[in-house]
Amino acid sequence: MLRCLFRPAARHFAQTVAAFDEMVGERGLQTASEWILKRMTRRLEVAGRENIPADGPALILANHPGMADTIGLFTSLPRPDLRIIALARPFLHALPNVSRQLIYVPTEGDRMPVVRAAARHLREGRAVLTCPAGEIEPDPAAHSVPEAVASLQRWSQSIGLFARLVPQMRIVPAIVSGVVSRAALRNSLTHLRRTRKDRERMAAALQVMIPAYQGTTVRVAFGPPLTGAELIAASADAAAITRAVAARARRLLEAPPTTWETLLIGDR
Repeated sequence: MLRCLFRPAARHFAQTVAAFDEMVGERGLQTASEWILKRMTRRLEVAGRENIPADGPALILANHPGMADTIGLFTSLPRPDLRIIALARPFLHALPNVSRQLIYVPTEGDRMPVVRAAARHLREGRAVLTCPAGEIEPDPAAHSVPEAVASLQRWSQSIGLFARLVPQMRIVPAIVSGVVSRAALRNSLTHLRRTRKDRERMAAALQVMIPAYQGTTVRVAFGPPLTGAELIAASADAAAITRAVAARARRLLEAPPTTWETLLIGDR
């Protein structure tokens, strides 16, 4: 019954994403992201864009609340040389132009080729975006801040490995919030799922399908950059480096910026 109910909305969403992929090929990831974000949200607000290096090796580390978080980041990052580390999913493989921007992480097996590919891109003076938790995290605007802070403990120690491989790079922590609709989370259909993660997946599906849930204000905050060299000078241990970067991200969560720049006004 639910499949029949949501099939028209799902078809519309698929057509929109296909158009987005085509635009990525024609006009680039940032412009295409602006286009689709206008159709998915009410507003995009950004703080700390001055912390993003205009050139040179840069590793942007962001939380991953899901939904439009990566699209908000793509729109906010003025780096045409950006590559994104992403889990290999059939949905992404179905988008050929987007796929060219991605460094795929296999769901199983050796992941060192991913590290080497990303490090090579960074050594060439380019930018890489990754979500170190490797899974969906709580949206700080829809859940409690302590929940969002706790998820930082799951950030991958690959951060420390990148710092050692490319010590000259700058590392920029980023926090995305406001991508998950609180109204969608309260929908009675979400309570058909037993675990919180499954309820959040249901809420995300409802948000995609129901326009009334798409009027969110997405916020992206970028923190002051760290260099790989200064992190290594403090400690060469990968776990310690990761904790130091996560501490910067924690500050953005616990003391968010007070001034925001409206980067985009959506159609919702």
